[in-house]
Amino acid sequence: MASFVTEVLASSGKLEKEDLSGKISKMSRKVEDTKEEVCEMINKRYSDFLPTLQSSEDLMVQVETVSKEMDALKNCIETEVRPNIHMAVADYTKLKQQLEKNTVIITMLGHLKEFHSAMEEFNKALLEKKYVDAANQLERARDNVDSLKSWKISQLPLLSAISSELTVQRENLIYHLGDEWKRLVIWTLPSSKEPAGQKSFLKVELNLSNACSKDSEPKISALLCSVLQALAIQGDLQHKIKLFSQVLLKNMLKPLVMYDSLSVRVTEQQDEGTILALQCLEESHEERSTPSQVYSKLLLVLKTLHSHLLDVSIGDKKLAAILGELIWEEMSQCIIHECLVHSIPTNSSQLEKYNTVIKETEDFEKSLKEMEYLQGDSTDLLKYARDVNCHFASKKCKDVIVAARKLMTSKMHNTVKITPESKLRLPKLPAASSEVKVKQENVKEEATMENSKQLSAWSLRLPACRISESVQQLMELALNTLCEAVGSSTQCALQLFFTVRNIFQLFYDVVPTYHKENLLKFPHLAAIQHNNCMYLAHHLLTLGHHFRNHLPHPLSDGVATFVDMVPGFRKLGAQCFLTQLNVQRAELLERLSTAHNFCNLDDEDNYIAASKAVRQVIHQLKQLGTVWQDVLPVSIYCKAMGNLLNTAITEVIAKIMMLEDISSEDGEHLHTLCQTIIEEGPLVFIPLAEEHKNKKYQEEVPLYVKKWSTFKELVIVLRANLQEIVDRWADGKGPLAVEFSSSEVKSLIRALFQNTERRAVALTKIK
Repeated sequence: MASFVTEVLASSGKLEKEDLSGKISKMSRKVEDTKEEVCEMINKRYSDFLPTLQSSEDLMVQVETVSKEMDALKNCIETEVRPNIHMAVADYTKLKQQLEKNTVIITMLGHLKEFHSAMEEFNKALLEKKYVDAANQLERARDNVDSLKSWKISQLPLLSAISSELTVQRENLIYHLGDEWKRLVIWTLPSSKEPAGQKSFLKVELNLSNACSKDSEPKISALLCSVLQALAIQGDLQHKIKLFSQVLLKNMLKPLVMYDSLSVRVTEQQDEGTILALQCLEESHEERSTPSQVYSKLLLVLKTLHSHLLDVSIGDKKLAAILGELIWEEMSQCIIHECLVHSIPTNSSQLEKYNTVIKETEDFEKSLKEMEYLQGDSTDLLKYARDVNCHFASKKCKDVIVAARKLMTSKMHNTVKITPESKLRLPKLPAASSEVKVKQENVKEEATMENSKQLSAWSLRLPACRISESVQQLMELALNTLCEAVGSSTQCALQLFFTVRNIFQLFYDVVPTYHKENLLKFPHLAAIQHNNCMYLAHHLLTLGHHFRNHLPHPLSDGVATFVDMVPGFRKLGAQCFLTQLNVQRAELLERLSTAHNFCNLDDEDNYIAASKAVRQVIHQLKQLGTVWQDVLPVSIYCKAMGNLLNTAITEVIAKIMMLEDISSEDGEHLHTLCQTIIEEGPLVFIPLAEEHKNKKYQEEVPLYVKKWSTFKELVIVLRANLQEIVDRWADGKGPLAVEFSSSEVKSLIRALFQNTERRAVALTKIK
């Protein structure tokens, strides 16, 4: 034990690191030995009670000695070993960093080597026109450059140089690929300065040069496949195909759809390749190509492109699928708007024949799917063709509304004669259903219970008049549209029925606005518009009833009616004509206002003015009578003319009644003027073209002119003496008393006669 401690203490102060482990091991063994001895001594002392005092003291000395040796070793470790540990860790960290740096440098050198090797292989492949290998090597070089750029270290001097080289070589490859593409796919297009049209498209050619192998079957050449795949690797294929698709659509596919006389000619020449050129066929009589013609022309182009250019796999999809995604939406919309829209039938009887077009569209899409131009199950093109019923109804409704509006904005003065015998040319409709027949039989059985007195055959007949030819055509248009609804699907029938309602609503809104100025300016047109409205209202009463039982549910349950529109049309016609009557009434009053109130007619100028005013009124009424002759129904004509004549004589009566002094000469002049009105007034009633038939209505003037009897009494009074006036009064029971009040008669007597006893006596009798 002492020799071990002496050996430790005698060391030179610096323990070698390699001996430290051995010394610690020895110390551990000594500690264990001491532990065993101490335990044995304690056991003997306290368990066996042996007298071991001397040995115990020796053992205590031994423990103290070992403790001192451990303290010395601990001090040694603290002062010498621990600093050396820190130095070792620092050395290890430095060596590790150096190793990592060397590893990075070696890796970067490896990337540089790989870049150089890839560029060498790229140049070799490019010279040999192995474009796919060249593109792959260029991608390999780019990956190495990207790896170099990803290291978080200072930029290598060569990094910018190799990046520039990579860019240059990529552009070089793209240039070569583009050059090969231009040589293999050659477009011949018309000049941009030429006006776009059918003739300009005749210059369009697409030459797929050397795209075919020498075998009998068409096969895409290895060079073309190599170019396409290399473009795909470099990410430039999508751009190339997009440009190609735009030119193809604009200069070949769309013109084939839009122009029926254009077709495509495909020629294959061994040296020049395959050529697709547009040519003009003989002028066809049809305005548009049929769907089958369009599909066959498009399939010829697309099949040629597929077999000579597009049947190349790019990744997991064909090049044809890429082109299809780019052109299909625009091409299908062009087919719909330039072809299918115009192929929609205009008559419901042709709808069944349209199944052929649907089948042709299905076959067209099936062919495109086989060539992988299309991927989905159903497209907008096929959906449009299958929804023919809806499109038929929409097209029919649009055409009907356009035609109706054209009729409404046409000239109104072209008229046709309508008589009570005139009937709508109603089409023959299919037999009613069994339920309707049962109802009709029940109605017949109940008819025997009706009153024996029936309505006249002329009941609910439209009186003779003239209406616009355009309105008659409008009604025929409505009838034809309702006939289309009969037998159609529910959706189609509803659409067509409400289109007919829209026609009449459009008339209600458009005609009064569009012809507003003319309706105010020309009384002839106002009368025609009145008749037009009454004609439409008359037929709207029964129009829905005629078709109701032949229309599908819910129209057959009472929805198919136009009765609700009848009051509106009647009011529209009445308002239009009343407005014109007010205009004419205002003109009559304005003419009478120039008569100087019919006073002082002994003055020549006043008499001339009054006479002129009366003549103008008669002339105006005669003009209106001629204008409305054979246009208005007789009853309306007589009421209108009677109303206007009544306005004129009412104004004349009012002016004369206002006179306070009427000399005998004035009275004579007034009588002359009024007699003119009495004689010529009835002559303005000429509702019919046949003159001999008008006498009846001229004799019935008092029925239409409310103040006619009053006016005639006034004319009698103007030339009567006092006694005659008193006699016609007859104590308030004579004809004069019927037309005038006592105060009015007294006023006339005071104006006509001087203040004498006889006048006073006469006035007393008027009460």
